[in-house]
Amino acid sequence: MLPLEEALQRILAATPEPAAERVPLEQACGRYLLEDARVCVDLPPFDNSSMDGYAVRAADISGATKDRPVPLRVIGRVAAGQAFEGEVQAGTAVRLFTGSALPRGADAVVMQEDTKLDDARPGEVLVLEPVRPWENVRFRGEDIKAGACAVRSGERLTPARIGLLSASGVEAVRAGRRPVVALIATGSELREPGALLGPGCIYESNRAALAPLARAAGADVRIYPVVEDTLEATCDTFATAFQECDAAVTCGGVSVGEMDFVKAAFEQIGGSLDFWKVAIKPGRPFVFGKRGAQVLFGLPGNPVSAWVTFLLLVRPALLRWQGAREVEMPRHAGVLAEPLENRGNRRHFMRVSVNGSGEVRSAGTQASHILSATAAANGLVDVPPETLLAAGTTVPVLRWDLV
Repeated sequence: MLPLEEALQRILAATPEPAAERVPLEQACGRYLLEDARVCVDLPPFDNSSMDGYAVRAADISGATKDRPVPLRVIGRVAAGQAFEGEVQAGTAVRLFTGSALPRGADAVVMQEDTKLDDARPGEVLVLEPVRPWENVRFRGEDIKAGACAVRSGERLTPARIGLLSASGVEAVRAGRRPVVALIATGSELREPGALLGPGCIYESNRAALAPLARAAGADVRIYPVVEDTLEATCDTFATAFQECDAAVTCGGVSVGEMDFVKAAFEQIGGSLDFWKVAIKPGRPFVFGKRGAQVLFGLPGNPVSAWVTFLLLVRPALLRWQGAREVEMPRHAGVLAEPLENRGNRRHFMRVSVNGSGEVRSAGTQASHILSATAAANGLVDVPPETLLAAGTTVPVLRWDLV
């Protein structure tokens, strides 16, 4: 059995290099950049007002009070998207709105609430409060300068980063192509949800559970029908899947039983196996192999084992395939509210529930078929072999709800 770190290292080393494609910015959320994205213009592109008010010279109104307002002659009005061609001189002001370009000669904006108009003095504004030089002014380039790197290669485009790039004039980015991934479940006992269950049959759940995880990791997911436990059926599905997809993620059929055909079928269609056991619990039987530039991830059939091995071994590869720099699951420190014990000889990734205060509790029975514990959990804690972690211990928590 391979240690988890060695298994992951082998997988990442065998993962194909990302292929680049030009992606329009409005379609690029969640994609990983293959080159730095640099802004096209200063942001803001010009000095502008941060609120509705009047562009002034601060020195002109330094003595303004409510009892002794300072009158200024209004020489223009600038809406957002316009520019004032003149210049603010002593004793004058220009009406501005939020985002309006600051006129030449002005060094501050007095907000509208600190002014009043007098019908008896048309063309003037009375200023009731002083302002400091450059108060209420947003300076050209104070956010980010033209040519600066806004998002680095290998980083994920989040909604906030999309907003920054759009505001700075970026139309499209060069990102890693999404891998097309087949999700395949094997097992003659499996039935599609909604079908009638016969004796000894169960509903198939792994594809439905793993598809959102794969999509969250950026994969283009294609779900294939359940495969019965025969070599011929498994080979036929593999032949189709590897003709249409970059990788296949299978669930079930990877152990050493008489009805486990994944390894043999993959070799029969020209694939080669790298390894098929990892020293973790749940998830020891895990197959990894290659067929040219294509990849097989053979997950165990037990739903918890499939869930955990996907997060620990498949998700990092899908991210690296797209050019992601960081491929580990999000993690943070938590404090055990109760003990966690691993009496076995393999690392046990236990399902836990973390509350808003960082308290960590077991999500329930840790057996690999207990789906209710997975549904109640939002993370994993890696408990070493033959170890008791006492209540109050600070532990790293791997969070799948944050991916």
